[in-house]
Amino acid sequence: MTAAYFTPGTFSFLSDLADNNNREWFLANKSRYEADVKEPALRFITDFSAPLEGISPHFVADPRANGGSLFRIYRDTRFSRDKSPYKTATGIQFRHEAGRDAHAPGFYLHIQPGRCFMGCGSWRPGGPALRQIRESIDEDPRAWKRASRGAAFRRAFELSGDSLVRAPQGFSVDHPLIEDLRRKDFIAVVQLSEDDLMTDDFLDRFTALCRTAAPFQRWLCRATGVSY
Repeated sequence: MTAAYFTPGTFSFLSDLADNNNREWFLANKSRYEADVKEPALRFITDFSAPLEGISPHFVADPRANGGSLFRIYRDTRFSRDKSPYKTATGIQFRHEAGRDAHAPGFYLHIQPGRCFMGCGSWRPGGPALRQIRESIDEDPRAWKRASRGAAFRRAFELSGDSLVRAPQGFSVDHPLIEDLRRKDFIAVVQLSEDDLMTDDFLDRFTALCRTAAPFQRWLCRATGVSY
């Protein structure tokens, strides 16, 4: 057990940033971001490296300040009507070694005042991977049900994400698993409180949740042809 990674200062900074989302304020308060958000997150990533290796050697905990597991706080506003320069939440993704972006299978931690959660799975997979996942559900529905509906998994996690309005091409609307086949995201989440993240044993709890999610992640990896 170690000292808490995330503190009231973490959530205070993010809340203040939401009220003052401009460059002048951020530059004046950048030391708060470094001390209360970025450095604790990088320490969490570093310390999770060993437990993650025990869960799967093919998922990566990368503590680099840029280009690693910690998402950038800077928003890409080029194609957005919202020109706010900063994200008001902090995201950490331990993605699969075969993936190069947030769409790869991964374990995820979302840190935001009033909206913290841990997630797993593949968010908005690309066309080929999405087709592989749907075909795997269709070809072996029992395996999919074991992975996504196991008692321990469903006690902790809830399947989430967006879905198509209609049946995907090549699948009947009467398919017994049409609700799953319509999914655009194959993710599951567990809601957390700010207090959960501020406990001294949060690393242990996060590790336990990742272990519970292992069958779901293993199924996704097999469906998309990557190692688990």
